[in-house]
Amino acid sequence: MATRSLPRPEYPRPQFVRRDWLCLNGTWQFEIDQGDSGLDRGLREGPLKSRIVVPFCPESKLSGVENTDYLNAVWYRREFTVPRGWADRRVLLHFQASDYDTFVWVNGHEVGRHRGGMTPFACDITDAAPAGRKAIVVVRARDNARESMPSGKQSWVHGNTGCHYTRTTGIWQTVWLEPVPRRAALQRPKITPDLANGRFVIEQPVSGAQAGLVLRARLSDAAALVSEATCRCGEGFYPRLDLPVPAARRRLWSPEDPFLYDVALELVDEASGEIVDAAQSYAGLRSVSIDGYAVKLNGRAVFQRLVLDQGYYPDGILTAPSDRALVRDIELALAAGFNGARLHQKVFEERFLYHADRLGYLVWGEFSDWGLGGSEPVRGWQQQSDGTVVRGGNHNGQEAPVSIVAQWLEAVQRDFNHPSLIGWCPLNETSRRPDERITHHDDIMRGLFLATKLADNTRPVLDTSGYSHTVAETDIYDSHDYDQNPDTFRARHEALLRDEPYVADNIWTKSPAAWPRGTPYFVSEFGGIWWNPRARPGDPSWGYGDRPKTLEAFYTRFEGLCAALLENPRMLGYCYTQLTDVYQEQNGIYFFDRKKKYDLGRVRAAQQRIAAVERAPGGAVKGR
Repeated sequence: MATRSLPRPEYPRPQFVRRDWLCLNGTWQFEIDQGDSGLDRGLREGPLKSRIVVPFCPESKLSGVENTDYLNAVWYRREFTVPRGWADRRVLLHFQASDYDTFVWVNGHEVGRHRGGMTPFACDITDAAPAGRKAIVVVRARDNARESMPSGKQSWVHGNTGCHYTRTTGIWQTVWLEPVPRRAALQRPKITPDLANGRFVIEQPVSGAQAGLVLRARLSDAAALVSEATCRCGEGFYPRLDLPVPAARRRLWSPEDPFLYDVALELVDEASGEIVDAAQSYAGLRSVSIDGYAVKLNGRAVFQRLVLDQGYYPDGILTAPSDRALVRDIELALAAGFNGARLHQKVFEERFLYHADRLGYLVWGEFSDWGLGGSEPVRGWQQQSDGTVVRGGNHNGQEAPVSIVAQWLEAVQRDFNHPSLIGWCPLNETSRRPDERITHHDDIMRGLFLATKLADNTRPVLDTSGYSHTVAETDIYDSHDYDQNPDTFRARHEALLRDEPYVADNIWTKSPAAWPRGTPYFVSEFGGIWWNPRARPGDPSWGYGDRPKTLEAFYTRFEGLCAALLENPRMLGYCYTQLTDVYQEQNGIYFFDRKKKYDLGRVRAAQQRIAAVERAPGGAVKGR
C-alpha cells in the first residue's frame, strides 16, 4: 500500500512479498543531536525542531536538510495509524536500513534496537500501537564517524577526501508497516537452486511453528503450474520442500535469458484448510561452479566483465532518488559492455538485486568493512605493533570483529535467494604484513570466510579483495592492479601462465602468501583511468596514474588493459574501476550525474572479444 506522491513508494522487499503493507516514507519531524544528549533533554517525548524527507539521509539534498557536518546522533518522530483491518494480526515496523545504532520507541515504549548501517530490521509494535488509533514512532540513530565501525566509503574527516565520500547518517532506506498472522507466520525463505537434480530446495522458517500446520509451495512459469509440494510443520526445525522442475519445463537463468520462476508460499491449517499466511517469491534455476581456473555458470565458463559500482548518487548519496535510477545504473553498465558489477563497500538495497535478477546482471556481494579503526585513515583492518586491531573511540579491539560478523551474516541471509548474485566478498583491501604472529586480522578473515561458507555453500567466497591474503584459504584469488601501462600490465599477469605467484610481490598485495595453484584468479580492480574534461583548474579531481592527454589516448589505454586480461586463459574475469565518477574520484565510465563521458560503442567493443577462458572446452561461445 503506497502512493506515487510518496518518495520511494515501491515495495521494498521483492524477494518476499505480502499483499498488505503501508509505506511510511515522507515528511517526518527531525532534529540533529550533536552532543548525543537528546534522551536527557527530552527529545523522546516532545516535538522535534525541523523536518526531513524519509528515506533520504540528512546529509543529502533530497532529504531537505543537506547538513554534511558530523552528525553524532539524529532523532526522528512521526504519527501514523495502524489500519483497523489489521486488528486481528500482529504488526511489524520495518526499517530497510538505518545507520548506525538505531533505537525505536512507539508510544513511549522501546520496541527495538539494531546495530549496523546496511541491513534491515523489524520491530513488533502490536502491543504498543493498537489498530485504529494514532501512534507516535520516535527513532534515534547514533553514528559517530570518528569511532570504529564498518561504514564503507563514508569519510572519516570533515569533508570528502581521496576515495572517501559524504557520510550517511540515520534512516536511508524505506520505513514501512506489515501485518502478519498472530498464530504463526512465514519468514523469509531460503531458496536454493539445484540444477544438477533439476529442482529448487526451499527451507522455510515459520514463527510460531506448531503441529497442525502444513507448508505448501507452488512453482510456476509464465504458462502454468510447474510443481507443488507440501510438508507438515513441527517435524523439523525448518520445514523443507523440494520443488522439481521437469526437463520439459526447465529454463535456466543466465545473462542472456534471465528467466525467473514464480514461487507461491502458503501456511495452511491442516484440519480446516484455512490459509493462515501467504507470500510470493521468485527464483532462478542456475548453478555456479569452479572448474580449474574458470568460474562457470550453468556449466559454461562466462568471463565476468565486471564494473566497480559504489552506489552513490549526487542528490541521494547512498539512496537512489528513484527505483528507476537503480534500473538505469544496470542499463548504463550493460550499454558499456559490462555483464555485471562488484557492488563495492555497500550492501545495496534489495530492489537493486531484484532488477539485476530481472535483467541478467551478474553481481558480487560485498560488505562495507572500511571504517574499522576509528578516526585513523583506515583501509579495512589496521594493526598495532602487537598485531591487534586499532581501537577507535570507545570500541575495543574485540567489539568490532563481533559486530562485523553479525552484520555481514545479516546481509548474506538477506540476499541468498538472488540468482544474479554469484559470489561473496566480506573484506576489501585489508592491510597486514604477515610475520611470525597470528593476529586478529587472520582470525577475522578466516572466521568470515568460514561463516560465509556455512551460510551459503552454493557460491564462491573471496577471503579479501585486493591484498593481505594471509590465511591462504579462499575459493578465488585476486589482486588490485592500477598499472596504467598495458604492456607492463600484460607482462605481469602473464606470469600466471608460468605458475608464478607474482601477486605475492606487487604493491597491491603486500603479502608473501603464494597464489594457490589452480585457484581461479582475477584482477578485481584495475583501470580507474582519470578523465574529466569538465574539471576546471583547482577543482578536486583525481584518478589512477597519469591523466591521458587526449580522448583517443584513453581508448588506447582502456582497450590495451582489457585485452591483457581477456586474452589470459587463467583469468576468470575482471572488474574495471568504475561505473561513474563519485565526487572527486573522477575515473568513471560515466559522469557522476550519469551522463555519457565516452563513445560507448568503443568502450563496449573493447570488451566483446571472446575471452580465452571462454574458448576452453565447456566455455561460453560469446560474451555479453
